[in-house]
Amino acid sequence: MEEFIAEDIHNGLRLDQWLSAVTHEDISRNRIKAIIEDGHVQLNGETIKQPKKKITVGDKALFVVPEAGDPDPEAEDIPLDVLYEDEDLIVIDKPAGLVVHPGAGNLNGTLVNALIHHCGDTLSGIGGVKRPGIVHRLDKQTSGVMVVAKNDFAHRHLSSQFADHGRTGAMRRVYTAIIWGAPQQQKLRIENFLGRGDGDRTKQAVVNEKRPGARHAVTHVQVIERYGPNDGTDQVASLVNCELETGRTHQIRVHMAHIGYPLIGDDVYGAGFRTKANILPEPAQSAANKFRRQSLHARLLAFKHPKTGEILTLESEPPQDMQEVMKAFSNSWN
Repeated sequence: MEEFIAEDIHNGLRLDQWLSAVTHEDISRNRIKAIIEDGHVQLNGETIKQPKKKITVGDKALFVVPEAGDPDPEAEDIPLDVLYEDEDLIVIDKPAGLVVHPGAGNLNGTLVNALIHHCGDTLSGIGGVKRPGIVHRLDKQTSGVMVVAKNDFAHRHLSSQFADHGRTGAMRRVYTAIIWGAPQQQKLRIENFLGRGDGDRTKQAVVNEKRPGARHAVTHVQVIERYGPNDGTDQVASLVNCELETGRTHQIRVHMAHIGYPLIGDDVYGAGFRTKANILPEPAQSAANKFRRQSLHARLLAFKHPKTGEILTLESEPPQDMQEVMKAFSNSWN
């Protein structure tokens, strides 16, 4: 156990930033973050599990570095749809329903379990034992393109690209979604601040920019197809592409619901729209009622290869369940 006291130069830093600056250089920032989240850090006598906790002068931390061990997740022979792979990274097309990494209630059967089986020992410890190689994530019920790092260099390089959100580099993230309603504009830009919602801490919401924890969020939306009567009246749904300029938790789902066009199947942010399916003609009505997840697919991911510098662009068509909804909506007014 080691003890540290915050000095003037540490004032205002995050807990993980401070400990990263004062602990051994061979402990990575991601490792420190995982140690905090696992409850191995006390701040002023209280166990703190929030890496973002702000530090003030005089704060005292007791820091325990657990002995290194094998990754907790075990290898499992779960099929992967590999879009690209080399010695530095692997890009997969994640199916809906697959959890990315182990957690409460999902200790196995995750993408991480599958990756450990597929990649072997190369993933061990990269990014923390619970999330080896993971540099970004998709919700359990969101399908599509994901990249995973196979070594520390690739992990650092890819993580920095995701943190930059493509402002100065090649990073692009485009999602396809089916939404209730149809925006009048062909293209629109949604910009606001997201944070924890009131009452339900598991949900995100649009919040005032001065609220603690508020994070700037920007989504670019392009309407691809509108569904409804051929005369253009009462357009009941749309197929859209959403390109992220920032990457916040549930960003697309929150943004589309906020402007009145929630994702079909999203019972968290669009539960009030579920009954709209009952007034649709067939086969749209049956397709919408049958669809039980948010209709969101990570369609395109572009980034610079950590080693070669090549711009890789990986794409995936929406899965069968989304395509069935698209087809049903297209056919209902013909």
